[in-house]
Amino acid sequence: MSKTYLDKVYEARDAASTRELYDKWAGSYEAETAANGYATPGRCAEALRRFTDDLSAPVLDFGCGTGLSGLALKLEGFEVIDGYDLSSDMLREAREKNIYRKLEQIGADDPLPFSPGDYPAIAAIGVIGAGAAPIGLLHTLIRSLTRGGKMVFSFNDHALENPANEAGLCEWLDCGAARLLFREHGPHLPGINLKSNVYVIEKA
Repeated sequence: MSKTYLDKVYEARDAASTRELYDKWAGSYEAETAANGYATPGRCAEALRRFTDDLSAPVLDFGCGTGLSGLALKLEGFEVIDGYDLSSDMLREAREKNIYRKLEQIGADDPLPFSPGDYPAIAAIGVIGAGAAPIGLLHTLIRSLTRGGKMVFSFNDHALENPANEAGLCEWLDCGAARLLFREHGPHLPGINLKSNVYVIEKA
């Protein structure tokens, strides 16, 4: 029996192989994740909405994929959403949704193409963990926030198995450089019995 992309995606790989996998998956990604009840984008968007006063302020959807996370943010009322992703084929799918102000491809080792404070809120939904981006990305994105900026992100159960991921978050929380506004463990992909933590933090 051949593996599905969901069987493959959580295997460790380098950035080039990750981009290749997501390029190949782009056409069937939404069907496969929807069939398994993909819940984390909606949970993240709802959580960020709770702590957002100005829905017209721009939000960065980092690792936007085919745009499911951007759609979730739009449905929660966020008005200006920009997306960045590693995969050009995923971005092609996202562009068809017409919900982003702009969409750009970014390489795994590229510097962030924006300045600190350009985005008062950043979403990194399903982006960090096994088979995806390393915890270093969390540090990079938090550094791009200015004081009072907020970030919503998720660690699925596979990411939570690696203690380095939550330890990376604690580096910010324990010294007071950021504060935790929200954390909840709940459904991620119920069809494969996978859950995730959703977090919202604020830069101090």
